[in-house]
Amino acid sequence: MALQISATNPEHPALLLELPWQLPLEQWPEEYLVPLPRGISRHVVRYARAGDEVIAVKELAERPALREYQLLRDLDRLAIPAVDALAVVTGRSDAAGEALEPVLVTRHLGGSQPYRSMFETTLRPATMHRLMDALAVLLVRLHLAGFAWGDCSLSNTLFRRDAGAYAAYLVDAETGELHPRLSGGQRDYDLDLARVNISGELLDLEASGALHPSVDPVEFGTEICARYRSLWQELTRTSVYPAGKYHYIERRIRRLNDLGFDVAEMQIEHASNGDTVTFVPKVVDAGHHQRQLLRLTGLDAEENQARRLLNDLESWMATQDDYAPGDPLGARPEVLAHRWVREVFRPTVRAVPVELRGAMDPAEIYHELLEHRWYLSERAQHDIGLDTAVEDYIVNILPRVRESLQPTAD
Repeated sequence: MALQISATNPEHPALLLELPWQLPLEQWPEEYLVPLPRGISRHVVRYARAGDEVIAVKELAERPALREYQLLRDLDRLAIPAVDALAVVTGRSDAAGEALEPVLVTRHLGGSQPYRSMFETTLRPATMHRLMDALAVLLVRLHLAGFAWGDCSLSNTLFRRDAGAYAAYLVDAETGELHPRLSGGQRDYDLDLARVNISGELLDLEASGALHPSVDPVEFGTEICARYRSLWQELTRTSVYPAGKYHYIERRIRRLNDLGFDVAEMQIEHASNGDTVTFVPKVVDAGHHQRQLLRLTGLDAEENQARRLLNDLESWMATQDDYAPGDPLGARPEVLAHRWVREVFRPTVRAVPVELRGAMDPAEIYHELLEHRWYLSERAQHDIGLDTAVEDYIVNILPRVRESLQPTAD
């Protein structure tokens, strides 16, 4: 059988052809390999260089290789933190014509290390907590997407520093299953497997003398599960608020932001009697809000500004009579967004006198006004409205800001 390289990018097969596929992976010469830390694995895994890329090559049977390749592509489509699948190589044979196992090729995640290797070094308590948070966040994101991992472990998870925090990435999807939605039992089973695997690897490191004495293997595995459950509860619980108390919704969004999640959409339903509002957040990774705001409204803002404006836009759209998500007869989001710009954003910004704005751009002014409304609403325990917030901001806040910017006399 001839050598076959299945890849989505036409550039990858040309890069991979230079590698010694006629040799078992264990026998690859050092000149092709890249010495990088890796976790334990039931398969032979090597890091190699292909052109300018550093790749991970794993030998396994053809059917699971193709299945994992497809699962990793699905996770990429869902924007889940995982390694990139590059290719599956089949039809390998040695010099004597004997068949060799196929391989799955993934791109090495630059600047990353397996979790296991991190625990082989001295860990400060703060670093350990950050690692736990990152792993819990990864599990929540996978489960929100309907992915049951089935083999979460320190060896199957990579970490990488991300703007001062640790971000965790899935590196092995061989046992994974993707569903439209996971049941509570599926999530609990996946979480229990993670607890057993993680604690087991830590016990192994402890027995070899590589684990820092401050790390309790059993407690660490249990703590990750506790952090997962508290994050899952905050992200998925349905909140029912009294009508008119929209600052409660903003409080909920802030808690989600503090946990590292950004609210992409909000499902807000008014009760038939008009007395309550049901709020369910839908969350995505950070980083997309500038593009989303620009696409919907034409406004160009910084990421944090864009996130804040989009949250306000979503809340405002939910109050419109023609807002009907999923209904083809309802107004399109783009139409509502431009109406919000015309009827809410621009009039609000223009209400602040030009001579008082200083160097603040319109997005920053609106962000400041939303912050001030939030503060006043929390103090009053009811939504005070944007017009009132603008008036108070102009009278009580802007003069103090201008005074603080005035040069002082020598």
